[in-house]
Amino acid sequence: MALIACPNCSSEDINGTPQADSRLLIHCNDCGTEWLRGEVRRDPGRPAVQTIDSLRADFPTATAVRHEIRDRVALLQAEFLLDRPEPDPEVAGYRDRYQELFSRDGLPTAPAEDLLHFANSSTIASPGNMSGLNRTWKTQGPDTAAQKVRESIGYLLHGPETVPLEDRLTRLIDGKAVGFPSFNKEPLLTKVLCVVEPDRWLPVLRYSAPTDGKKEIAKLVFDLDLPPAAKTTWTIGRLATWSNDLLRSLVGNDIPDLQQATRFLLWASNQPVASRT
Repeated sequence: MALIACPNCSSEDINGTPQADSRLLIHCNDCGTEWLRGEVRRDPGRPAVQTIDSLRADFPTATAVRHEIRDRVALLQAEFLLDRPEPDPEVAGYRDRYQELFSRDGLPTAPAEDLLHFANSSTIASPGNMSGLNRTWKTQGPDTAAQKVRESIGYLLHGPETVPLEDRLTRLIDGKAVGFPSFNKEPLLTKVLCVVEPDRWLPVLRYSAPTDGKKEIAKLVFDLDLPPAAKTTWTIGRLATWSNDLLRSLVGNDIPDLQQATRFLLWASNQPVASRT
């Protein structure tokens, strides 16, 4: 492939992925911009090129849930709301604190000890075992480690507008962006999003996990089959984002607090499965 430069950042650090219509999908490894290059081969027997918009359009929607499943979920919601657990009293203050720290103005001076606490805290949701992050943090020292974490969060939340959020998330998880690799994991990055957009992001921190992944919840509660992650199409950032939005729409407004909505989904996923038709 002839050497070309990114139209967004002028970087020459690019690669190309062949598409079904003979064009190349060019990806800039510096800023994440993607564009198509080459001539379309008119071959009606081959599938069309899958762009982020066409993939998003193909992703399951709330309308795919069968009526009997909707009825069952409504009954489960009513049962759950009869004995709704009390909200965690620490969540509101914790969220306010980190919303301030993760803002454009607050992030450059976010204290190292607060960033490390965020990674290890189970408030809002537990990101899992952080022993690897803690070792690396200690090895690099708090000043260096904290600056790299700020870079991770900054890229995720305030990165180039030409790169959609879901693709910035993928690039961080796949190690193709700036920041602190031990922090650039799906659970921690999703937890950041739960803090800054609490009305959008459910505190379900993994796309796929045996007992509490979005993919598994969609199947167990709504009988929806979501696609497995793939490197070039159904990337982890896209699936994590789109499955979150799908589950959020399916829960609806009867449980507006997303901490409670997550508790409902996890509880409902352990209830007897609806009969299949």
